[in-house]
Amino acid sequence: MHIALFQPDIPQNTGTILRLCACLGVAAHIIEPAGFPTSDRHFRRAGMDYLDHVALTRHDSWQKFQQWRNEAGSRLVLFTTKGAGSYLDFSYRRDDVLLFGRESAGVTAEVASAADARLAIPIRPGLRSLNVAMAAAMALGEALRQTDHPMAGEIGSREKV
Repeated sequence: MHIALFQPDIPQNTGTILRLCACLGVAAHIIEPAGFPTSDRHFRRAGMDYLDHVALTRHDSWQKFQQWRNEAGSRLVLFTTKGAGSYLDFSYRRDDVLLFGRESAGVTAEVASAADARLAIPIRPGLRSLNVAMAAAMALGEALRQTDHPMAGEIGSREKV
């Protein structure tokens, strides 16, 4: 499983998502350009010391990310407020790439058209969207649950005290 961030522009959200990936053993991808340097103190603070524990790949451009994805043979699952279906009704695969757009602008039409699936997280009418880090956590949790990811059963398998 992979999480990809398309040109992220809020360092705290990116750091939080990378921390999520580190904790759950999920690969992360940042598709440049990002709206901040990775030395940004907010980025580092949100990711804390977890940034050293995430498998992170930075792609110089959308084209280079697409080249990597095509070589890997992974499906691209875009999470968007304009999604065609609910993220809960989708059948995930272990090699899926869950893609999240810029906080300020989402993704370009080119990126949206390249997605194998466009999903939404249903929210109350009249509200715009969830925070991208929250959306990533919800989507990843469902994808890991469906694919029997080793981390999905960790808590339930602990001995009760």
